[in-house]
Amino acid sequence: MGSLMRSEQMVLCQLFLQSESAYSCVSELGELGLVQFRDLNPDVNAFQRKFVSEVRRCDEMERKLRYIEREIKKDKIPVLDLGDNPDAPAPREMIDLEASFEKLENELREVNSNNEALNKNFLELTELKHILRKTQQFFDEHERSLQADAQEALVHQDQLEQQQQALHLGFVAGVILRERVPAFERMLWRACRGNVFLKQAQIDVPLSDPVTGDEVWKSVFIIFFQGDQLKTRVKKICEGFRATLYPCPESAAERREMAMGVMTRIEDLKTVLSQTTDHRHRVLVLAAKNIKNWFIKVKKIKAIYHMLNMFNLDVTQKCLIAECWCATADLDKVHHALKRGQERSGSNVPSILNRMATSQKPPTFHRTNKFTKVFQSLIDAYGISSYQEINPAPFSIITFPFLFSVMFGDFGHGFIMFLAALWMVLRERQLQAKKSDNEIWNMFFGGRYLILMMGAFSVYAGLLYNDIFSKSINVFGSSWSVPSGVYFFNDSVDNWLTSATLEPSPYHLFENKSGRYYLPYNETTSSFSGSPYPFGLDPVWAIATNKLTFINSFKMKLSIILGVVHMMFGIWLGLLNHTFFNQAINIFCEFIPQVLFLSCTFLYLVVEIIYKWVSWSAREPNLDTLTGCSPNLLIGMINMYLFTGGQYNNTLDPITHTNYTCSSANPLFGQEGEFVQKFLVIIIAVCIPWLLVPKPFLLWRRGVSKVDKSLVLQYNIVYLFYCLSLFY
Repeated sequence: MGSLMRSEQMVLCQLFLQSESAYSCVSELGELGLVQFRDLNPDVNAFQRKFVSEVRRCDEMERKLRYIEREIKKDKIPVLDLGDNPDAPAPREMIDLEASFEKLENELREVNSNNEALNKNFLELTELKHILRKTQQFFDEHERSLQADAQEALVHQDQLEQQQQALHLGFVAGVILRERVPAFERMLWRACRGNVFLKQAQIDVPLSDPVTGDEVWKSVFIIFFQGDQLKTRVKKICEGFRATLYPCPESAAERREMAMGVMTRIEDLKTVLSQTTDHRHRVLVLAAKNIKNWFIKVKKIKAIYHMLNMFNLDVTQKCLIAECWCATADLDKVHHALKRGQERSGSNVPSILNRMATSQKPPTFHRTNKFTKVFQSLIDAYGISSYQEINPAPFSIITFPFLFSVMFGDFGHGFIMFLAALWMVLRERQLQAKKSDNEIWNMFFGGRYLILMMGAFSVYAGLLYNDIFSKSINVFGSSWSVPSGVYFFNDSVDNWLTSATLEPSPYHLFENKSGRYYLPYNETTSSFSGSPYPFGLDPVWAIATNKLTFINSFKMKLSIILGVVHMMFGIWLGLLNHTFFNQAINIFCEFIPQVLFLSCTFLYLVVEIIYKWVSWSAREPNLDTLTGCSPNLLIGMINMYLFTGGQYNNTLDPITHTNYTCSSANPLFGQEGEFVQKFLVIIIAVCIPWLLVPKPFLLWRRGVSKVDKSLVLQYNIVYLFYCLSLFY
């Protein structure tokens, strides 16, 4: 329990490790995870340390593994993760790992290069196939058009000769991206001044890009022109639009022969591509089985050499000297880990561990389990406590879920949260074995015990608020009833009660479709039975017209009470820290003025809230104790700080429409309470300089050197803002 309430007692240890066993010893200490090494070479550049070459080799191995992992993910091959935690390999095994990764990377790069070249060749042949097919269609359509014109009797011989000459025009054929065709056509028309003829057709199937693997849509085009000058201009325009040109024979027989050769080469390429893809897939499947273990091994090797770079060498260059923080209770485990490391390395010289006396402040170490880990992480997110200070995490196990439930407060939603967290808790082993990479899921799963507690407390708060999916349930019977005189009988049924303001005052406001009615107070017409609902809020408040006024006022006052209690609890925990560290200056300059300041402000407000609940009743016929005559807490606090006297409230009689005066003064405790409030304000005024001045001055006087005084000045500035935050 001491470790839970305060951080573990730490000790500074000095290690003497032989050079041949240092790697194994650090590996065993890393697997143990109970020491924190200090950097004994803070002034040495990271590139000038002893084991920097080994760290670079590890970085290179990580780069190769990341490349292999990208290739595995590209092929969508599942990575096998059995949850193994392999030990760090020996230094001599590092060479074997480097060789394996180098061979695997080179093989993958070679296969990818060949595959890319084959895909590029396959794309070119496919585009050529579509060009031959589409151009043949263009020429067939043109020949049919010439034959139809020749059969017409009105066609002159000179026109036929001109059309035959047109068949001997030069042309180029190629493919271009479909979205570039309109701009390509406009550029040809403008650059060639309309002296070219463009014919294009879309390729029906998408083609695969050999580099990115994305699907692209292209179109086949053929351009007819006359003259070498236009030919050069057309080729430059095609090059500018990144269009690919292919040779296309002029005769139909040559085109058919080329098409048959292209189809044969395409079939051969498909066979080669299939074999290459299968080989690449087999290599990646074998790599996927070990990729996780390889990553763990390389990271452990890198971490070990990173720690070894923090050690010092003795004058003989045969022994490494290290300093580390360790929990006192774990010293025996550290001794055993060093012994195991010595045995693994085969060294005959044992490692030495010495406890060192130091004035340095030890690090904070809280031992946690799977339940307290999430609460400790929540506290550490706000700030890690100093060494041996009170740990707020055990108290947050109750306070945090409870304060959440005060805000959340719904039985239905809280029960869903509770069931979801309970499912994660009961099946945590199976869910942990899945090793999900989903960040959101891992966040929820890591906080399963926190969600479980929040759900349980929200169920309780929802019962108190009588709120189940924003609905109320009448279990014990409402304490409110509709008075008998509210229903005014006539021939129409429209005078039934439609709404009511729930306020058990001497006069009750009821409303129906004919108008509003005020009924005087008596036992027969009172809508409140006098006894509260047995547990939680009365369900009738869900349909009351003044629901928000009552609920918000109730929750606001309840939040103030819980918040002040929480703050006061934190201040008293600070007293335990001050007494534990024998800090008398903090007791007299922090704790006492903080308690006085908080007590005279918010704790006094809490007393007023409770006193008002107890002393003022809405059902008493005496006007002095009616709700309408109860003092306003906000106005009372303002008057308290302004040193103004009490004001008398004038209340309108709803029957006689005349004003009657409440005899209770606005100060909550009557006229005699003004003296108490003035005395509290004086204490508050005294606490402000008490908090701000004495401690910084004493710390300034206590500082010896200029460096200490500069640190004290920085602390005073931070402390000043902290005190101001308490006021506001």
